[in-house]
Amino acid sequence: MPEIVTARPRVGKFNKNAARRVRVAGKIPAILYGAGHESIAIEVDPKQILRILHSESGHNTIFDVAIEGHGPVKSMIVDWQYEPIKDSLLHIDLKRIALDKTMRVHVPVRLMGTAVGVKTQGGILDQVLREVEIECLPAAIPQHIDVDITGLGLHQAVRVADLPHTEGLRFVTAEDATVAHVISIRAEAEPAAAEGAAAPAATEPEVAKKGKPEAKK
Repeated sequence: MPEIVTARPRVGKFNKNAARRVRVAGKIPAILYGAGHESIAIEVDPKQILRILHSESGHNTIFDVAIEGHGPVKSMIVDWQYEPIKDSLLHIDLKRIALDKTMRVHVPVRLMGTAVGVKTQGGILDQVLREVEIECLPAAIPQHIDVDITGLGLHQAVRVADLPHTEGLRFVTAEDATVAHVISIRAEAEPAAAEGAAAPAATEPEVAKKGKPEAKK
């Protein structure tokens, strides 16, 4: 059963003070837009939003938004602002979803198994892309894309073209883009050593500049 997020329309001025009052009341300000309809300023329960963001499908989860005075609509989280110090959400952008129209989303890539290049050939695994962009119908969005890397040897790579391709799913990320590769430890260490050798010896401690920062033009 899909998650149902209850929401209430916001009225009045939409400024920082108004947003602060919404958060003090235990809700967070949000905006719902898309699918050819006007944008609606709403307030939602942050606990419901966090439950969706922390689910396996994360921000790609499709759920119902039930707004007072309006019927429920299929939606997704497209952007959010987070306060790491207070560990709280500040604002959410929601987009209406048309289930019969394709959309572009970013999906995590999971590497399955241990590469032979790591296990027996002394290499290290470097995952270059942790997610890829795809295009498909909303109902066909995968939670993640799995790729078996057990046969990946030293100096070999997995590219987007090697990921599982299914009917109805198109990769927007370039097919020749490297997802992961096994590199030698020596190749990894050499750039770091060269960087350390190029660093000039410190002579005097740097003095911090005082005064007002230069204004941006």
